[in-house]
Amino acid sequence: MEIHRFEKLWLVGSLVLIVGFILTITYGAVGAGVAMVDDSGGTVQPNDFSGTGFEDPGVRQVGEDRYEVYVIAQQFLFNPGTSEPIRLPADSTVTFQITSPDVIHGFSIVGTNVNVMVIPGQVAEITVRFDEPADYGIVCHEYCGSGHHTMAGSIEIVPQEEYGGESQ
Repeated sequence: MEIHRFEKLWLVGSLVLIVGFILTITYGAVGAGVAMVDDSGGTVQPNDFSGTGFEDPGVRQVGEDRYEVYVIAQQFLFNPGTSEPIRLPADSTVTFQITSPDVIHGFSIVGTNVNVMVIPGQVAEITVRFDEPADYGIVCHEYCGSGHHTMAGSIEIVPQEEYGGESQ
């Protein structure tokens, strides 16, 4: 039985595409440093934040150039982040702890790979490094109700010398 040369060409082309797709997915999962958010953040009572870092949400310095930011995502704002920007110094590593007391929200920092789903009672924990001064937007990417389109906030990364270590 003889296979026509065009059939061979299409067969080889299809196999090259399949191998290329597998390599692309493997690189995206392993080589690019993309990590899935796990359940290491723990849980909280959605209607009672006492005894957790969420009873006073904001920025806390936990080491040299290391910060934790406790954020509550609720209809239709981020606390902190919506009324005033979250201020952080450049050249710092920041761990965001995010939870919700009401419905499912999203927490996405525009221009970075930070993009998590915020589930009531669960604490989403994600770490990001901010090297340069810049302004970033925070958006909710999960439909959370009629005011969802207004749910936005901001992060302000300032030079080290301008950051006074103030808490928010």
